[in-house]
Amino acid sequence: MLGALAVGLSDAITSAVETTTGHAGAMGAALATLAQEPGLGIEQLRVPLGRTQSATVRVVDQLVAEGYAERRPGQDQRSVAVFLTAKGDRAASRVLASREQLLADAMSPLTPGERKTLTGALEKVLDRITSDRAHADLICRLCDLAACPERACPVELAALGPRAQLAEGVMRP
Repeated sequence: MLGALAVGLSDAITSAVETTTGHAGAMGAALATLAQEPGLGIEQLRVPLGRTQSATVRVVDQLVAEGYAERRPGQDQRSVAVFLTAKGDRAASRVLASREQLLADAMSPLTPGERKTLTGALEKVLDRITSDRAHADLICRLCDLAACPERACPVELAALGPRAQLAEGVMRP
């Protein structure tokens, strides 16, 4: 059942994001990521998109061509930073809202107690499946970072590892 749920939600989120952006592929994830982490370079953006550098350049080219983003000078002369335009910010908001609505609808049959129990179980599973920092970024590519602050995010905590969790005072049982 967990597998069916994962596939069903993944398909539904992918469809909602693609419908919202009018594009298949990484466009929605790029918009959501750049809205929450403006100024990323190609190398930093490629990690959550799960793409090669050249594929990420193509995604950024498309964002720029459609007026969703602009390139600015990066931290050094060889790099570029990508920022969303006002049009891109609006599109990113629609992407995140479509994901939020879909998940709210999916969880609507659950009581508050069931939601709390499910949250605890999901935290454990996410902790178990998160292998490293890059994997964490990939898992959270469509997350609303404001809804899941870093200090409470099970994926972020798993990426930090037990030593860093202890240092932060956020070790999970």
